[in-house]
Amino acid sequence: MPVDDETIQVYNARSSDYAKITTEDAKSPELGSFIAALPAGSLILDLGCGPGHMAKAMQDAGHRVDAVDASPDMVQLACDSGVTARIARFEEVGGQDTYDGIWASFSLLHAPRDAFPDLITQLTATLKPGGLFYIAMKLGDGEHRDSIGRLYSYFTEDELLSHMQGAGLADPQITRGSSIGLSGEEAQHITITLRKPQNA
Repeated sequence: MPVDDETIQVYNARSSDYAKITTEDAKSPELGSFIAALPAGSLILDLGCGPGHMAKAMQDAGHRVDAVDASPDMVQLACDSGVTARIARFEEVGGQDTYDGIWASFSLLHAPRDAFPDLITQLTATLKPGGLFYIAMKLGDGEHRDSIGRLYSYFTEDELLSHMQGAGLADPQITRGSSIGLSGEEAQHITITLRKPQNA
């Protein structure tokens, strides 16, 4: 799967800035609900953990976290905050029935659009039956770079649901909103939490 190195370089260069603007993300209601919905001591994949704010909140709640990011500078920030994080790209995450939960908060929007369906299937396979998959994405169409050079893949709500449910995930819980990110551009976004069926 091709990986966009320019996007990773942007995150390396702006890691401290990103850490500052995402400090409050660990207090999000979506994260609180996700943490509460998992069994005590669950193993969670934080895919694209960034500076580790959310992984730290999961750890502090008593869960075990496999925090990964493709940006070495982001991983260093996460480790500095007390999170055990490692460098890994999306396609390097594997396994079968490994995780109780997957947390993918505005990370998979950097995956190539044509590779997205297979990647969701690959990640779903790493979930235990009954596990939760949380994904946050910006809404739109096509692929393009933002004003600071990051490559984005955009999907409509219907497309996202089709890909997630096509991978065998069910019972989608959806929130919608808008946010301003590192580039200063405002975008509409969606979060979806789904569950892998027990008999999967």
